[in-house]
Amino acid sequence: MKAAVRERLFLLLLLTLTVASVPWTERKNVLFIIADDLRTSLGCYGDTVAKSPNVDQLASKSQVFLNAHAQQAVCAPSRTSMLTSRRPDTTRLYDFNSYWRVHSGNYTTLPQHFKSKGYTTMSVGKVFHPGIASNHTDDYPYSWSVPAYHPASFKFEKQKVCKGDDGELHANLLCAVNVSEQPAGTLPDLESADEAVTLLKSRAADGAPFFLAVGFHKPHIPFRIPQEYLSLYPLEDMSLAPDPDVPKLLPPVAYNPWTDVRKREDVQKLNISFPYGPIPKDFQLRIRQHYYAAVSYMDAQVGRLLSALDELGMTNSTMVVFTSDHDAKVVRNMVELVDLFPTVSSMADLGAPKSCPRVSLQVELCTEGKSLAPTFRHAEKGKNAELLAFSQYPRPADAPQVNSDLPDLKDIKVMGYSLRTWDYRYTLWMGFDPQTFQVNLTDVHAGELYMMEDDPGQDTNVYSDFERSLATRKTDGLSRVASLQERMKLQLLRLTAGMKTRTRAKHDRLGRV
Repeated sequence: MKAAVRERLFLLLLLTLTVASVPWTERKNVLFIIADDLRTSLGCYGDTVAKSPNVDQLASKSQVFLNAHAQQAVCAPSRTSMLTSRRPDTTRLYDFNSYWRVHSGNYTTLPQHFKSKGYTTMSVGKVFHPGIASNHTDDYPYSWSVPAYHPASFKFEKQKVCKGDDGELHANLLCAVNVSEQPAGTLPDLESADEAVTLLKSRAADGAPFFLAVGFHKPHIPFRIPQEYLSLYPLEDMSLAPDPDVPKLLPPVAYNPWTDVRKREDVQKLNISFPYGPIPKDFQLRIRQHYYAAVSYMDAQVGRLLSALDELGMTNSTMVVFTSDHDAKVVRNMVELVDLFPTVSSMADLGAPKSCPRVSLQVELCTEGKSLAPTFRHAEKGKNAELLAFSQYPRPADAPQVNSDLPDLKDIKVMGYSLRTWDYRYTLWMGFDPQTFQVNLTDVHAGELYMMEDDPGQDTNVYSDFERSLATRKTDGLSRVASLQERMKLQLLRLTAGMKTRTRAKHDRLGRV
């Protein structure tokens, strides 16, 4: 696994947003389902290994976004960004250790907006990231009408509850279990699904509109799942990740040493060298088997919620949103998770929040995304090269170290910003001051540029220092208030225009030979 882990981290940015297409005039309630660390390992995304019949059925009568991107592929920053529709540089949350309402601004959240319009709002499982990031209350009472529900069995998630090959209990990465032998005889997502079904039943007779958010913990590690789901994926049928190599000329700052995986007891026994040592292939196969099994386990819980809607006669009065934190009619152009708030609000006939001004720390309700509601009324016309997604990721240093995947705010020295368009992924790693939350646009530590048409796996970084300096000079004349997104977009245009010119010149020379 340099392979398997790299694939997981990369594909966390390709997320899902599915909104059930029932008649607009009948929409009333919202069932908002979020999975944790779900990549595009679903049948509706063309994965032929995944067994995900319930999400696939939802997708068959929904709009599916194939190119949706998180703003930072870490739970707390991503969820805060998605639920406030503000980017991490606005929430100023890059780790797990601050609450945006006191650390940045008193921003209105998606459920809070629905609550202000008369909805009963309820949270089950992992919706906001628990702890300091949501004020130890899941942002209650701002976002929720009643205190959030958390499954009691989650407290055992990282304890020694996984039976190893030696017959002893361990805190393992691979943790398929006999549920009846677990503490309290259950698992967190089973408890969350039970509670969500109970709440749906209680709302069926009420008649008042509701916004119910249900956050499943899987397929996030550890893979503590019912062991019977492994039988869906016989080990002899599993294959290794198709793209095992680190991209050519990848700058060290861009490499994630997957420290959280290394902490698990079964992984520690492998004695993998830090940071680039590969995981043995037989263990890679078991990781992939357990991940897919965790997806199917999560999918089964989604099925329970959808079945409850049918049985209660609520399907046609409920908008169902399915997404993940870290993609029927199909949309292939770029969208972002900050688009979710204005989209859901608009489709519930509450109207989309206005776009945020360039400086929005004092603005409580606005969006840094855009409403995707028009895509439900009009078919996608094809490739739109102008659309882009903007993501970021912090690093404590230019080389991999033990806190590279999850640095605390005070340790962040470098911030990577990435533009993803239909044709390119362009990333700059720049100096960052954690005290002022400012990035130094002239302090470029490294860069990445991948040509998606010729290199869909992003295996060859074609960025160079010469091209970087050229692009930087071309943006010197921009206004000081020009956004980082605007600057990087212009740089990308300059870089790719130069590449196209050199390519044409090379072909002309070859033609004259």
